[in-house]
Amino acid sequence: MYVNGFVVPVPEGNKDKYREVAEKFWEIAKDYGALEQVEAWEADISDGKVTDFRRSVKVEPGEKVVFSWIIWPDKATADAGNEKLMADERMKDFGSEMPFDGKRMIYGGFEPFVEEGRSGGGYVDGFVLAVPKDKRKAYTKMAADAAKVFLEYGATRDVEAWGVDVPKGEVTDFYRSVEAKDDEAIIFSFVEWPDAKTREEGWKNVMEDERMKPDMENMPFDGKRMFWGGFSPIVAEQAKTPQPA
Repeated sequence: MYVNGFVVPVPEGNKDKYREVAEKFWEIAKDYGALEQVEAWEADISDGKVTDFRRSVKVEPGEKVVFSWIIWPDKATADAGNEKLMADERMKDFGSEMPFDGKRMIYGGFEPFVEEGRSGGGYVDGFVLAVPKDKRKAYTKMAADAAKVFLEYGATRDVEAWGVDVPKGEVTDFYRSVEAKDDEAIIFSFVEWPDAKTREEGWKNVMEDERMKPDMENMPFDGKRMFWGGFSPIVAEQAKTPQPA
């Protein structure tokens, strides 16, 4: 599959309007082959010393962070679908006043290399990090091993996706968000849980599990530049079958 990943700054008062726009967008995206869309609202985000979700989109007072993804069968379907939906007459219904600042939204295209479990859940942990391209094999092994542990302790799905079409932005972008170096790729990752309570208990068990103890001398990425947080889905849609136009 192929993932379009987003991080969006949304005024807290625009939550319902944002949900409405996202639901309308889904009705168009699924017509062009999209399989899934999730929009998850900030629930548990901390300020980091180097990077964090709020800095990634230059959050202003009164704004919250949305962690979002759209899943397609493959990159070709995603590229064609995105082109068609942007030309769709229904897009005009959104009007010129969007409920968020699109100039500060960050987005990109990602190819999953770890997929464990099944979609669905009432809580999401979102992660963004940079991995040296020559460390991909080592990171993949670490992420695949970790995914099995997460599912063992109650997670419903774990996805790790490698950036393959991540644009540079004028104001914000994924590269700046993690201070990525020229030889690094962006990772967009999420772990889904049934609910916040299961997530809390799951993380406690994960952190105490000997299999998750980090080998600090051989870490395949800089953990100080990774950021993560917890989110509650406000839109969670799935297509029964792909419906390419």
